[in-house]
Amino acid sequence: MRHRQAIALAAVALVGLTGCDGPDPNNLETYYDDPVPTSSTAPVTEAPVSPAKAAPVPPPAPDLGLLAERALLSDVDVAEEGVQPGSGEAAGCLTEGVSATSRTATWRYPSGSVLRHRVAAYPDPAAAQAVANAECAGKTVSIPEQPGVDLQRAWREGKTCTVLLAKGRLVSGLTVSASTEARAVDAAKRLLPAMAAKLAAQP
Repeated sequence: MRHRQAIALAAVALVGLTGCDGPDPNNLETYYDDPVPTSSTAPVTEAPVSPAKAAPVPPPAPDLGLLAERALLSDVDVAEEGVQPGSGEAAGCLTEGVSATSRTATWRYPSGSVLRHRVAAYPDPAAAQAVANAECAGKTVSIPEQPGVDLQRAWREGKTCTVLLAKGRLVSGLTVSASTEARAVDAAKRLLPAMAAKLAAQP
């Protein structure tokens, strides 16, 4: 009898030991644990999205009046002519009329001769066409070619010489009315480099 009781107790002890290795049905934390996955999938890496390119911003329209003003001869530019700021009319091509996009300066020689400079700006680079189409009275004058100028023309009529230079949007017109035709032409030729340099400095 004692032998049977010992076998029964040994069986109960064996069951209790093996029960420690498995999940306890009364322990909810261990009994319902998720199974460990046997394999894993590598995360998918999304390609970076390039930001949309902004539309190019057009450059602002140039101030035509300011362009004309910058290309206008100053008192310093004509100082060697011995002239003083003054008033008076000087005939010549494209020298008449004043607009919001043109600038004019006038000087007088001690003899009473008139030196007049006018710069006109156009809404597009058509200044050379305007000079090419100019119809000026008198005879053409040969003048030294100026660097940085798109087109140049000159005329003489009576005691007046007119010179037109074009570059980009600008037309630079100089008129000299002197006591003789030769003096007018000579004065215009002397001032050509200053006129061309002013135009070349503009965009």
